[in-house]
Amino acid sequence: MLGGGSFGTAIANMIASNGHPVTLWMRDAENARHCMEVGENTPYLPGYKLDPRLQVSADLESALAEASVVFFSIPSKAFRGVCQQVAALIPAQTIVVSTVKGIEGDSFKLMSDILAEELNQPRIGVISGPNLAREVAAREITATVIASADQAVCETVQHVLQTAFFRVYANNDMYGVELAGALKNIYAIAAGMAASLKVGQNSVGVLITRSLAEMTRFAAHLGADPMTFLGLSGVGDLFVTCASDLSRNYRIGYALGEGKTLEQAIEDVGQVAEGVNTTRIVKEKAEQLGINMPLASGLYDVMFKGGSLPRVLLRVMLSEQADDVEFRVNS
Repeated sequence: MLGGGSFGTAIANMIASNGHPVTLWMRDAENARHCMEVGENTPYLPGYKLDPRLQVSADLESALAEASVVFFSIPSKAFRGVCQQVAALIPAQTIVVSTVKGIEGDSFKLMSDILAEELNQPRIGVISGPNLAREVAAREITATVIASADQAVCETVQHVLQTAFFRVYANNDMYGVELAGALKNIYAIAAGMAASLKVGQNSVGVLITRSLAEMTRFAAHLGADPMTFLGLSGVGDLFVTCASDLSRNYRIGYALGEGKTLEQAIEDVGQVAEGVNTTRIVKEKAEQLGINMPLASGLYDVMFKGGSLPRVLLRVMLSEQADDVEFRVNS
């Protein structure tokens, strides 16, 4: 597992608990030593004990030695750089899996695209779903999706991850699953703002359902299967992150709703919230492609131009989009 943040730690610990040999790599050598000595990743998952079988290291070469499956849990801004670092250490046809819900800014590449570009003929998968790290660590009932065009990749990851409390479903729409995970972060910020401002439940219902419509419209325009968004990586993940203060993006939005600046909100959360960067990237892409996304565009104005959430909701109400359900299965 490359990446010692909260989610990478929770998943690596679960794999160790499953009896599979696993090493968690983190950049911070001091924290790696601390994790091994006290059995806890205090900065990211305080209070959660690590399985004694989990190895934690800051040495990339030793961490990757003989690895048959490599999970990448690296923030999107640093993702390509880490891929370039490890390219010579990962043999061809190794299974590589991204857990990252983000988009590379300048290129609009997803993490699976970067894995394909930077590594030597890897077998690629992505996992995404309503997977709050603290709940995974606490062994709350959870489900996720492994998506890959390679069925053997899906089966291997299901074997490695599945437990009595963590269910792993498969999907072959890797692009849709990955895009859903990135897009929902935008709307989790909006939901956090709505909670802070104590808007009515009718307004929350509008916010969440129109968020799903926007996500699906955008992704379908780019070639994803809109039906993917009815599953765990779409509506499941959207609901969880729009309803829980365990979501970093939700907490960013809540702080913004309290009147804090974006910089103050990010400092308060203290961890990477992918939705901030994703909002900017997606808003620009939507304008370039002519896709109607009033919520994402309005949220961009709130975060970067001093707009307000009530104006965002008004923009939705005045939007030209009049249909409730845009995608239907033909009978």
